[in-house]
Amino acid sequence: MKLIKPYLLAITTVFFVNCASKKEAVTLKDSYKKDFYIGTALSADQIEQKNPKVDSLIRKEFNAITAENSMKSMFVHPEKNKYDFTLADKFVAYGEKNKMFIHGHTLIWHSQLAPWMEKIKDSTQMKAFMKDHITTIVSKYKGRIGSWDVVNEALNDDGTLRKSIFLNTLGEKYLVDAFKLAAAADPKADLYYNDYNNEEPAKREGTINLIKKIKAAGGKIDGVGIQAHWRLESPSLEEIEKSILAYSALGVKVAFTELDITVLPNPWDLKGADVNQKFEENPKMNPYAEKLPDSVQTKLAARYASIFKLFLKHKDKISRVTFWGVYDGQSWLNDWPIKGRTNYPLLFDAVLKPKKAYNSVIELKEIKE
Repeated sequence: MKLIKPYLLAITTVFFVNCASKKEAVTLKDSYKKDFYIGTALSADQIEQKNPKVDSLIRKEFNAITAENSMKSMFVHPEKNKYDFTLADKFVAYGEKNKMFIHGHTLIWHSQLAPWMEKIKDSTQMKAFMKDHITTIVSKYKGRIGSWDVVNEALNDDGTLRKSIFLNTLGEKYLVDAFKLAAAADPKADLYYNDYNNEEPAKREGTINLIKKIKAAGGKIDGVGIQAHWRLESPSLEEIEKSILAYSALGVKVAFTELDITVLPNPWDLKGADVNQKFEENPKMNPYAEKLPDSVQTKLAARYASIFKLFLKHKDKISRVTFWGVYDGQSWLNDWPIKGRTNYPLLFDAVLKPKKAYNSVIELKEIKE
C-alpha cells in the first residue's frame, strides 16, 4: 500500500493539472469556431497594441475584428484630395498577423463625415465623391478585407429612408450605386447593409424592401448586419428570430455586428444607437456607479445565454457575432446617451476579467457538446 499511494497521488495530480489546463484553454473563438466568427471592435489604442494585457485578451478570445472608428469617413478621408490610411493599414495588418477575419466599417454613412463632405450639395459632385471614396478604399484592401458595411443606417425606425446628405442629393439610387461600386472594386468581398433596431417589425420590413430593391437593380448584397445594441428585457427573442429567418429567406447572410447589452435605465425608454442623441446627467440614470450588483450580473448572464442559444439554433444562417468593444471600461455606452455613466454591457469587466455573462456563453457550448 505504501508504494501504491504515491503512484495514485501522481496520477491524480496529473489528472487535475490536465483538467485545469483544458479549462483554461476554453475561449470564445474556440468554443464557437464551428458555428460563426466571434468578433470585437478595436479602438485606435487597441489597433496600436498600447496595452499588452488588452492585446493578449483580444488575440486569445476573438477571431474577427472591426475597426470601431478608424475606417469611418472623417478619419480615412479627411480632405477632398487626401486619404489617411495610417490606422487602417495597422488594423488590417493586425488582423492578418493574428489570422483573424477582417470586416470593414463603414463606407457610406450619414454620420462622422469629414466637414468637407457635409458641404456637398450637387448631385454630380456627390456621385464623384462616392465613386472615388468607395473605389479607392475597397480597391486598396482588395483580397485582404473579407466583408464591408457598404451602407450604414440608411433607414428611420419606421422603415422609411433617412433624409441623409446622400438621399437629398442623389435620391434612393445612391444605395444601389454604393453596392455596385463596392462590388466592382472587390468582387469577392461580402457586402453588407448594417443598421440598428432592424430586428423590430417596422424597420425589419424597411430593410427587407431595401435589400429587394438593391438586388432587383443589379446590386450585389451578401448580408445584413443587425447591430444588436440591446437591453436586458428587449428586444424579444421572438422578434430577433423572426429577423434571422426573414433576412435569411432573402438569400443573404445575417451578422450581429455591434453586440452589447445595456444594464442601465435609458431616458424615454430609448432604443437604438443614434449617436447624435444626448441627454442631461441624472443620478437616477447611473445607479451602479461603483459596481454591478450580483442580481444584475445574473440577469445579464441569463440574457446573453438566451441570445446565444438562439444564435446556435440558427448558426447555419449567421456568419459573425461581433461585440462592440472588448471590455466594459472602454464601452461607448459609458457616455451614451448620457455622458459619464458606468455601464456593464460586455463579457469582460473594467479590469479585463470574464463576467458571469462570459461563463454563461461558454457553458452553453459545453452543455450542448
